[in-house]
Amino acid sequence: MFTNLWIFFLVAFAKGQLAVDAFSTTELLLLPSETDSFLGATQCQSGNPKLNYRPVIGILSHPGDGASGRIQNSTNASYIAASYVKFVEAAGARVIPLIYNEPSEILSEKLNLVDGVIFTGGSAKSGLYFEIAELIFKISLRKNDAGDTFPLLAICLGFELVTMIVSEDKDVLEKFNARNQASTLQFAKNSDINGTVFQRFPPHLLKRLSTECLVVQNHMYGISPGKFLKNKNLSGFFKILTTSVDQDSKVYVSTVQASKYPVTAVQWHPEKNAFEWGLSMTPHSEAAIQVTQHVANFFVGLARKSMNRPPAQKVLENLIYNHSPTFSGKAGTGFDEVYIFT
Repeated sequence: MFTNLWIFFLVAFAKGQLAVDAFSTTELLLLPSETDSFLGATQCQSGNPKLNYRPVIGILSHPGDGASGRIQNSTNASYIAASYVKFVEAAGARVIPLIYNEPSEILSEKLNLVDGVIFTGGSAKSGLYFEIAELIFKISLRKNDAGDTFPLLAICLGFELVTMIVSEDKDVLEKFNARNQASTLQFAKNSDINGTVFQRFPPHLLKRLSTECLVVQNHMYGISPGKFLKNKNLSGFFKILTTSVDQDSKVYVSTVQASKYPVTAVQWHPEKNAFEWGLSMTPHSEAAIQVTQHVANFFVGLARKSMNRPPAQKVLENLIYNHSPTFSGKAGTGFDEVYIFT
């Protein structure tokens, strides 16, 4: 039927018996299979050969089980909240868990399989955990110095750890009252968001970030802008993008971006808006979900620039898919699911 209809219109058009507008409208009735032979099949591009379309992100596990020992009370246990994994997957990447207390040779091998790293929220700031975070941070800088792109996203506790590492001062943090608090982000004056985590945000969403509580804070420590700027190591390495106000009206730095490295640190939780339901003040509006999506897309977008092409089988053997998440919503302290490693 469609073949005959096609021939009819071609003949009619050639004889001038059919207006051009009518021809264009009727053409929409044709199925792709009827037009392929006449117009030629569509040629799909294979993509930019310089980009990695199978990025893998390493997420550093945190000591404990994520539920104050109510799920797994082993002293060797560590966990990754599933929201961080979903956050990465939503932007088109896979996850390899970097278990902080696993043998150093295994951790080193995993770091050669990933294209970027996330430091999660939590409370551990000392001992082996701090040492491993510092080691990974320095390795990430070395990878970038060597010419590769290796992004690092530090969230909440991750922000605090990176602040301690860069400042070379383990007492640099100050106390703040920002537990389970929805907040705005106030952009620093004359801040340039090009090349930062906010570059992808449309203007209307940027404006709403500063006027609506679209992010959730959940921390007791941070650093004030004044103290941040006075520390030459911090002010030389990072530029301040946003500040926020705690429940006692004290101002703290909430987003920073390294000047020369793809290192972003946020005191707030971009992963919770879309994937966590335990904290009562976490925003779940459409605009808040867009915040989650833009941050994830920015970070994974940087990871796609990695030149790393590890053996596929090695990646498969180490993916977080080899582990099963545990529902912790009933026993936990805010996490709906956690991956527990012992």
